[in-house]
This record gives sequence, structure tokens and C-alpha cells, in this order.
Amino acid sequence: MDNYFKKIPSFILGMSLVATVSSASDGELQKVMKARGLTENDVIRAAKTYNPTGVKDEFVVFSSGGQSGQVIVYGVPSMRILKYIAVFTPEPWQGYGYDVDSLKVLRQGNIRGREINWGDTHHPAISEKDGKYDGKWLAINDKANPRIAIIDLEDFETKQIVVNPVFKSAHGGAFFTQNSEFIIEAAQYAAPFDNEYHPIDEYKETYRGGVTLWKFDTKKGRILEKDSFTLELPPYMQDLSDSGKGVSDGWGFTNSFNTEMYTGGIEVGMPPNEAGMSRNDTDFLHVYNWKKLAELAKHKENVQIVNGHKIIPMDIAVKHDTLFLIPEPKSPHGVDVSPDGEYITVCGKLDTHASVFKWSKIQNLIKNKKYIGKDPYGIPILDMKSSLHGQVELGLGPLHNQYSPVDGEIYTSLYVDSQIVKWNYKTLKVLDKENVHYNVGHLCGMEGKSADPQGKYIISLNKLAIDRFQNVGPLHPQNHQLIDISGKTMDLLVDMPLPLGEPHQAVAIRAEKLHPHVRYTMGTNSKTGEQHIGKTLAGQERIERNGNKVTVYSTLVRSHINPERITVNVGDEVTIHMTNLERAQDETHGFTVDHYDVHASLEPGETTTLQFTADIEGVFPYYCTEFCSALHLEMMGYLMVKDPNKKYVSAQKLKMSTMTPAELKAEYDKTVAVNDATDAVIQSVVKFLKDNHFDKHKVVADLVTDAFDQYGQIPAQKKLANEAAKAGDLEKAILFENMIWQLMVKTADVGIRAKDALVRLIATKQSAAVQNGERAFGEGGCGGCHVIGKVSSGPDLTGVLQRHENGEQWVKNFIMKPEAMYEEPYVKGMIDYFNLKMPNQHMSEKETKDIIEYLKWIDENANLF
Repeated sequence: MDNYFKKIPSFILGMSLVATVSSASDGELQKVMKARGLTENDVIRAAKTYNPTGVKDEFVVFSSGGQSGQVIVYGVPSMRILKYIAVFTPEPWQGYGYDVDSLKVLRQGNIRGREINWGDTHHPAISEKDGKYDGKWLAINDKANPRIAIIDLEDFETKQIVVNPVFKSAHGGAFFTQNSEFIIEAAQYAAPFDNEYHPIDEYKETYRGGVTLWKFDTKKGRILEKDSFTLELPPYMQDLSDSGKGVSDGWGFTNSFNTEMYTGGIEVGMPPNEAGMSRNDTDFLHVYNWKKLAELAKHKENVQIVNGHKIIPMDIAVKHDTLFLIPEPKSPHGVDVSPDGEYITVCGKLDTHASVFKWSKIQNLIKNKKYIGKDPYGIPILDMKSSLHGQVELGLGPLHNQYSPVDGEIYTSLYVDSQIVKWNYKTLKVLDKENVHYNVGHLCGMEGKSADPQGKYIISLNKLAIDRFQNVGPLHPQNHQLIDISGKTMDLLVDMPLPLGEPHQAVAIRAEKLHPHVRYTMGTNSKTGEQHIGKTLAGQERIERNGNKVTVYSTLVRSHINPERITVNVGDEVTIHMTNLERAQDETHGFTVDHYDVHASLEPGETTTLQFTADIEGVFPYYCTEFCSALHLEMMGYLMVKDPNKKYVSAQKLKMSTMTPAELKAEYDKTVAVNDATDAVIQSVVKFLKDNHFDKHKVVADLVTDAFDQYGQIPAQKKLANEAAKAGDLEKAILFENMIWQLMVKTADVGIRAKDALVRLIATKQSAAVQNGERAFGEGGCGGCHVIGKVSSGPDLTGVLQRHENGEQWVKNFIMKPEAMYEEPYVKGMIDYFNLKMPNQHMSEKETKDIIEYLKWIDENANLF
């Protein structure tokens, strides 16, 4: 039924809605319309953008976040913001820049040893295959600090930041070539390539523009810096670029402004830049054969090395017929190649015309070396008139273009007129205009810069909002306006305020092309895609000390953090590895420690790391920052930082100083009883080890030796405790007994690890299915609540297959869909007892089957647990 309605033309749906509205004159809809002053067209427009709950958008938009240094993701037609992707700027919710792994990515963007913690994101681009968006990678540039970032569209996370070593600013990036072999980044403000001082008087001699061709690995999604290069260009202030496609594949096009090479000087009485940089009637479109340049860059005789980066000088490019100039309208701000690669549209901000160049004409001029001259740097200039297909007058301030699937149809923004123009670049006819609010810059079509534009919608990225929204102070949001272009004339549907940064450009892709993860493979480092060094499964949690370096291996699962108590010394360097054991979709956990300015966001299956120096004494709660369950507030623990050089007065000792003799005797008896019970546990472990010949296994024997090292210190302490008790000094006896308890805990910890190791060695050999089941049990987070052989946060699973009639089927059903069984009396009793519900960890049928095999193996070896 949904597909049927998608095929109905929008004008028919619109007429149907009009009829519905008209027939509802006495209904609820009419009352709402009247109360809010809505017209029938308003209701139709609202219906075109409305997504009922659970209905998803047809397109996904990636918009630059401007000075926020981020990328904004929203859906079309709903215009609902879905996510901010952290890129060049620390972002607390995602833990970006606050945990070790994301900080490594952010620090890739350091420039000349300086930390850069903000960016000015400008032009996002989606990787391409045959000129069509493939939905795998997103690249975006930072104009302020010339950098390119790569975002993986499998998890919408930034994986790489690359600094341009020779540019000082770069407005014109990022632009993928037709098969994503390279990413094009053009310089903006000309500057010396080296990092030395050069006076402005030497502008023409030592200041340079350029285009960097970043080699891109499409499988790994990484820029290969050593295989990348820059084409030296005159100091003309290069601006935006586009890569050829189809017939023009292998070529690049970059426009410019300030071919006057004016350098200002308003402070010394010279005309300002805005006057001096727009005197010429035309500027230059740079046309270059990047495919041939890439081959030239492989040979050292063709390149210069500056700051460790390869540069192809202009004279080498000219010598090999790879660089040309074409006059274009003055102060252009965009160059756009048609879906077939034959037509190249350029608009000049100070010209009312759009100029359409034709690739076959340009190619013919180059082939026959028909030049009208050379620029001051020796670059051949092609005749503008001979290169043009034609020009068309559009209005004031034409800027950017987007294509539609209709042959020859193109949409252009008019900054001064605040309009969108629909016209045909083949027939050079204006077809329609739509007013927008206000001062539109870029446009975003649905895959509108690809070889496969989809049409349907255009988004107008307006620089001003003025009176469109509720007043929130002098700093206004910007206004992205969705326009329906499916009919004969354009129809503005809805406004969307964007209150983050100054969104500059956006790119849209069909949602069906995106296939992001809903969870990670257990223990994944999301920044590298590899297994994290700190991967920790349930039962592997531990705290390790090496001098003043303390490493914590921890897990998070609804609703506890393990461990819940961490004690360190002032000055210790603390590393906390955390693994989210959840497999359920959308069960993110956060983690922070009070006072230490750290935060991590862990999606299901992810492992990440926090590091800090415990430089102040005290007690610091840590907790899960995502409201993840009904017991969210209980998902916490304590970091306790003590001064090793400070003598602490025991609270227990203070308490004992106020006790009566009878109270002291009761406290002493209780402490001795606890120690006796702990010793009984130790002896049961010792008996198990001896009965199963631990000494035949060196790895176990070594652990037993460590355990006895601790246990061997107990007799001396016990003697002192007994002597104190005999002398009537129960306060001192209690303190010695407490010391015994500390030694017993250490003994038990090592002893139980020795027992677990021995069980592994002597238990029935595991089949492949059992091994898979144990892995699924661990990586599925099951061990977060179930500890084999004892009751923990959940029941012991030893013998669980025998607790129910047709036990295997019952367990399978419960693993795969526990929520369907919450009201069964047995399950309800368990929920009430443990105050927890078994979550759906979305185990597959095979994983469930393997877990059952693992549970059978446990039952076979029940005597060992």
C-alpha cells in the first residue's frame, strides 16, 4: 500500500487532501485550521513533510556545521535533526575529545605542534562510484585550519583528520573524483607554501594558491598522505571545485577570485580588498588533468618537496599540458559539472548571468592548442567565448547549482534576490523562480551533484532568518527551507531553524544507500574498527598496578559498572578501559568521573579508554551518564584517591574508641567469624586444587604459589591478634584481625583465578559449538548478570536446562524473546527476587543454539564449578 501511494503524483495527492479538508468543514481538522489561521495549502504542505511515528525519511542530509566544527545530520522530507557528528571540535555527549581513542583522532589535526580544538566545516562530500554516491564515506574540510576529515558512514564517526601541510586556508573542499580515487581540496587565501615569513610586497613572487589531490583508499576509507600531492597555482584565491565525470572524468575544475592579485591595505589608506579584488571583468577557471598529474607526481623530477609534501610546480604542469585557464564571470563562487560531464556551469556573484561551458569545446581547444595567450605565470588561457555553450540572465547574486533528473534542468541560488531559479542549461531558458527567506547561499538537491540526481526536493540554505522564528536574541538561527520541485512550479514547504554554527553547504543521499551498524562486534575500538586493546568481557574485570600506573579493565551493562570501587594513590596515572557488554540496539552507556573532566560514550559492543592523573585526594563518584534502565541511578561506583604519605585515622578505630567492653567483644567475635568463613572458602578452593592435581599444570601452580605467599603472612598476624585478645586489648586484636581479612581476600582472589584456570585445563574438551556458545555468552553480556557456579545479579545457570519441561526450548525462547515471558509465574518470581529483567540481547538463532550447547557443557562439568 505504501509503495502504491509513492507512485501517485504529488498534485493528485494534493487534490485529494484539498477534498478531504473541504469535506471536513465541521470536523476536528477544520477547527484546528481555523484556530491557527491555516489555509488548505498550508495543510497540504504540512502533510508532505509529516512523518508519523516510526516512519523514516526518504533522504538523509549531511550539512556542515560551520564554526561548530561538526556535521549536522537531518532527514528529508521531515527536516528532523537526527545527529551531530563530532569532527574538528570536542563534543561531550559523544565523548569526542574526552576519551583516549577519540582524542587520538582529534589530535591528528594538530598544526605545527599546536592543538587545534575548533574548525570551520564547509563542504561535505559523499564518496562516489561511477559518479554516483555509494554511501560509504563522508569527507569534509575545515576552512580555518586547512584540514580534511573522513567520516565512516557505517557508524557516523570521524576516523581520520589530515592537515594540509602547505595551505594556510582552504575553502574549496572536499570534492571526490568520479570513483573516489582522490579528494580535491583547493586553497582559499594565497599564502607562502613554507612556514616562513614573507612580506606582502612579495605577494606575486612568493605567495601561492593551489589544489591538493588527496589520494583516497576506498576500502579502508583513509587518505594516503604519501601518495597525495598539490598542484601549484597562481595567487588568485582559488575557491570551489568540481571533478569531471562521464566524458570529462580525469579532469578537475576550480574557479577563483582576485586575479587582480590585490593585497589590500585599508589601514594605510589603500582601497579595501572588496574593491581591489573585483576590478577585472573576469576571473579564471582553472582546468587541470588530475589523472595525468597523478602520474607525474610519482616521479621525483616533477615535484618539489615542501614540509614533507609533494608539489607539482606550475611550469611542470604547463610543460605536460595538464593546466589551463579560462576567463569566467567576475567573483565566481562555484563550478558545477553536469551529470554526464559535458556541461560546466559557473555563476559570478557580481554578474547576473550564469555561464555554461561545454567540455567538448574546451577539449577541442586544448587538443589543438588554441590559446589566446598566457597569464603572468605562463599558464595557457583558452578563449572564453569559444569555450562557452552560452549564458543566461538569472538575477542578482547567482551562486550555487544543483541538478535534477530532468534533462538539462538545473537550480541556482540568487543571494541578493533571495530566490531559487529553475532553468535549463541546454536551452538556456529560465523556467521558474521561488522566493526564499533570506539571502540563500548553497543549495542541496537530492544527490544533486552526482551522476544520478533524484529531484523531488531542493533545500535552500539561507544565511539570514530575520523574522522567521521566535526571537532568541541577537544571534539568530539560520534557515534551511525545503522546496518541493516535483511539480511544474516550485513550492516552498517548510522552514527549519538550524541553531548550530553557520551551516555552509549540505549534501543529500537516499536513505536506502546507507547501512550503518546498530551495534559493534564486542570489544571494538570504534575509531579504528579493530579489536580494542582494553576489550574486557564479563568475568575479566580487574585492576592492575605497575608502580604508579593503575589500569582498570571494566564492563558496563544494565545496570552496573564493574568494578564498583577503585582505590588509587595521589599521583597515580589511571587508565580505565571500558566495554559496553550490551547487544541490544540503542543501549548506549556513558561514563564520567566526578572532578576529572573526562567522559566516554560507549555504544553496544564498544570498548574505549579514559586516562587521567589522580592528582587530588578524595572520594569521586563515577556513573553511567545515559539513562539506560530503571536502575540507572544505581549504575555507579567510587574512585577513592588516598595520599600514600598521609596517615589516616581508621573510622573503625574511632568507632571502637567509643565502644563499651561488651561492644568491643561483639565486634571482635564478628570479625573472627567473618575471617573463619573466608578461610573456609579458601580451604574449599585449596581442596579442589589438590584433588585435581594442580601441581601438574605450571600456569596454575604459579598462581597457587602467589596465593600462598599472601596466605603465609596470616599466621604471624593471627599470633599478634591472639596475644592482644589474651591481654584484653580487643581494640588492637580487631585491627590485627582486619589485617588478616585483607590477606585472606588477596589469597582468595588469586586462588579463585587458579581454580578457574585449572577448570579450563581439566574440563571436558569443548566442541566448536561450545566454544562459539561461550564466546556468544561472553560477548553477549550474559556474564554481566550470570556467574556460573553461583548466584550473582541473576540466577546461577548451572542446571538451568533441567529446571523446565522441554528445557532447551524454554531457554531458547527466553534468550531470543525474554519480554514475551515476563508475566510467566517463574520468570516473574525471578524478576521480583533480583529486581532485574532479562534484556533482549538480540541473539541470533545460531548464537542461541551454541549457548545452549555451552550450558550443556557446564552441566557435564558441574562438579568443577
